Amino acid sequence: MADKKDEKEEKEKEKKERKGAAAPSKEQLEAQQAAKAAKKAAAAKGAKVEGGEQVPPKTLRLKEKYKNEVVAQLQQKFGLKNPNAVPRLLKVCLNMGYGKAATDNNPKVGEQCIADMTTVAGQKAVPTVATKSVSNFKLREGLQIGCRVTLRGPKMYEFVDRLFNVALARVRDFRGVSPRSFDGRGNYSLGIKEQSVFPEIDGDKIDIIHGMDITICTTAKNDEHAHELLKALGCPFRDH
Repeated sequence: MADKKDEKEEKEKEKKERKGAAAPSKEQLEAQQAAKAAKKAAAAKGAKVEGGEQVPPKTLRLKEKYKNEVVAQLQQKFGLKNPNAVPRLLKVCLNMGYGKAATDNNPKVGEQCIADMTTVAGQKAVPTVATKSVSNFKLREGLQIGCRVTLRGPKMYEFVDRLFNVALARVRDFRGVSPRSFDGRGNYSLGIKEQSVFPEIDGDKIDIIHGMDITICTTAKNDEHAHELLKALGCPFRDH
């Protein structure tokens, strides 16, 4: 009988010890509350953009300009009764090719290109691969040959604003972009020779200079409407 009582007492002691160990102390509770408060504060400020450290602004300057000024201006110029018929930006596509580095088995070039495009766009760049093997160009199927990003919504407006007002102005001997680079369906394409025109890229850390192709897709049905839309948004077209 005495042995059974001793066993019961030992079991009760073990249970009490387990309960005491499981219960958090005051310091642990305070630390948990502080962590929750920090998470709430970070969520209130806004989440970081996927793939980069840029935070989308709460007010999009270019979008506000389009709603308050451009819509009425184009509606009057083209004689449109419905404001929803006014052309608008649809998406922006960024594309970058590795060039000779794709066939030279130099992975650092691809990593730098993806990192630079991610920094510029504020969105994770996706690598593009060759779909066919071409012996003359030393290409084999599945080889990474470039990277691309498609921007929509707030990221699109923020990027176009930076492109028109900051990046293009930093191009050497810049005299405006060509007004003839439309595709006949309301989309405009332009090329940039150096990624350093974007202020997000640190010039001291650049090992390889590479450019990118930028295509701005709109809902315009013809080139004239697309030209007037981009001009009203601040695209610096040259006269000829």
